Amino acid sequence: MSAAKFPATKPTAIKPRIGAEALEAKGWWATHRLLIARRTSQLGILLLFLAGPWFGWWIVKGNLASSLTLGVLPLTDPYVFLQSLLAGKAPQRTALIGTLIVLAFYLLVGGRSFCSWVCPINPVTDLAAWLRQRYGIRGSARVSRNLRYALLAMTGVVALVTGSIAWELVNPVSMLQRGLIFGLGATWAVVLAIFLFDLFVMQRGWCGHLCPVGAFYSLIGRASVLRVAATRREACNDCADCYAICPEPLVIKPALKGVAGAGPVITAPECTNCGRCIDICSKDVFHYGSRWASSPDGAGTRHIPIQPVGSGTTGGR
Repeated sequence: MSAAKFPATKPTAIKPRIGAEALEAKGWWATHRLLIARRTSQLGILLLFLAGPWFGWWIVKGNLASSLTLGVLPLTDPYVFLQSLLAGKAPQRTALIGTLIVLAFYLLVGGRSFCSWVCPINPVTDLAAWLRQRYGIRGSARVSRNLRYALLAMTGVVALVTGSIAWELVNPVSMLQRGLIFGLGATWAVVLAIFLFDLFVMQRGWCGHLCPVGAFYSLIGRASVLRVAATRREACNDCADCYAICPEPLVIKPALKGVAGAGPVITAPECTNCGRCIDICSKDVFHYGSRWASSPDGAGTRHIPIQPVGSGTTGGR
């Protein structure tokens, strides 16, 4: 009795972990240096605010909404300032000066640099995204990325109708800062809810689809000077690690692939200037530069509008 013969099957190829090529080509430090710089920035800014209440070192007084540094430098969140105007509050001179300073800063470095270099909630959502990738958590609710702009408009309407900056009462960023000073209480529940939402319900759900703060700063980012650019896009080997690591993957393809004649500069305002695509690229395709940068092939900065889609997309090659 002859043994049954079964057709040979090819072993399934195991996809290398994201960043494996960069680690091999550049080493650990070069693959993580901007990530480390961001975490240092976020932690340092948070500690500056906490140094006064915790240790009595009043370098900065206030919070991310409004502060005074060394008793002379006022800084005011333009989003909070706008809500106060809509609520019918008379603008104070110091608040106006602080708003103009912050606006000028983010017009230079990129509006959503706030999200990746300052916001204390960002490490929480980044951790959820890393865990999704690390353990292969699939499935994600699909909601238009434009929803954040609708929520941004809604916060303005609420301020106009109620005569108060109501959003700041539930803003997770403000809640976290207050919680670290006065006791976390319910803040733990809010931060945990955002983490679990991003981990199990919607990929990059809070920052990429819902947060009105990020939506506001993306509007500033439309005119910002500092940009990420695919200045060596001809060296791209289509590994797609940049798409996988980017918190806003839809912004990459036009600049990287020259879609419809687009230049190498990532002009989409949703880009957070986090620099992870710079770190993770083994071919050093991406670099920081100005909005007027060009690639060796002479392509300029033609803007190709990004069409928001559901969160399940991680971008094409």
